[in-house]
Amino acid sequence: MTAEPREPFIRPYQPSDRAALAHICVRTANAGADASSLHPDPDLLPTIFAYPYVEFAPEFAFVLDDGAGHAVGYVLGVPDTETFVKRFRTEWLPKTGARYPAPPGEPGTPTEEMAVLLHTPERMVREELRDHPAHLHIDLLPPWQGRGHGRALMRALLDALHRAGVPGVHLCMVQTNTAARAFYDRLGFGLLDVADRGPVWYLGRPTAAPL
Repeated sequence: MTAEPREPFIRPYQPSDRAALAHICVRTANAGADASSLHPDPDLLPTIFAYPYVEFAPEFAFVLDDGAGHAVGYVLGVPDTETFVKRFRTEWLPKTGARYPAPPGEPGTPTEEMAVLLHTPERMVREELRDHPAHLHIDLLPPWQGRGHGRALMRALLDALHRAGVPGVHLCMVQTNTAARAFYDRLGFGLLDVADRGPVWYLGRPTAAPL
């Protein structure tokens, strides 16, 4: 007899979730929509926005399990952005940079734009974010959005950061993703005043404040 599927639930990330993590990352990376048509190599986006987080800070990675063992959403965080950036530069780039070289001039394709981000991790360190040293990425596949699962994922990460003594967390998002901005507003994230931010918003909140 096969076990009956459980209800969806939040659990810590496991190494066996890696392929699902990559799938979720790519399917939600185009301002919340599917980015698979933009990048021929499906590992590019996870190499920047997912894999290093679970390698360097797995204790701050949580997934939404569909009840049958499949991850269909995640939240990934690091408690200290400066430390993460240093490790990204010294440990992660030597393993990944050659596969995705930085363009010699201005990026001309979406893939080259992402390669620039890979090779410039220091862009994540900003003086205006000192009070929010942690940062995060949260993504859910479309069928699992709007059902309270994003809030539950965020609660799991905020609780873990708070227990670790981290006072505040921030995120960076493209301004065109208005649905995501409304979600973050509902969770108590506020706009942070960051100079020269370009087409993105920086949002932050304390880790201890209730959702």
